[in-house]
Amino acid sequence: MRVWNRHHRIIDVAPERAGGLIDTLSTDGDRLWPVEEWPALRFDRPLGVGADGGHGPVRYHVESYEPGRSVRFRFTAPRGFDGFHEFTLRTTETGETELAHLMVLRLRHPAWFTYPLLWRPMHDALLEDCLDRAERELTGTVGKPARWSPYVRLLRSLISGRRPFRLSRNKVPPMSTTAIR
Repeated sequence: MRVWNRHHRIIDVAPERAGGLIDTLSTDGDRLWPVEEWPALRFDRPLGVGADGGHGPVRYHVESYEPGRSVRFRFTAPRGFDGFHEFTLRTTETGETELAHLMVLRLRHPAWFTYPLLWRPMHDALLEDCLDRAERELTGTVGKPARWSPYVRLLRSLISGRRPFRLSRNKVPPMSTTAIR
């Protein structure tokens, strides 16, 4: 099974500003990856060709990196993922900047089963959170914030061992001091 999965956001800023976000990936001051909601992206060295790392159980190495423009990661895990994912920038015809994430995979066993049930919904939610963060960093606001589906909330709760559902993504604490996620 082949997968072509693309997420993008068009933001009215100079490409250099958006490119600066890519360059912060996996640093302590990461301004692109949604570390508040998802496992942090970490590498064994600074972002650059040959760096190995990933986030949570997803592992990859940096295959190419053009500072301020693009970075491509080659998957090494989970089992059955044969492909890459990348962040790229382009200037639109109207002069705005498009920040895009593309994932291209050839799935092998067992990923032909786990990808549609687990990895795709989690990946899509993470990437939309990532693009929300980029938009917020570059403009100070998010025009149309992403929302996790009930299925993504259920998966996250099963993985974390926490309560399965919350009413919204708003960061409103429950009656106790322990936040429901």
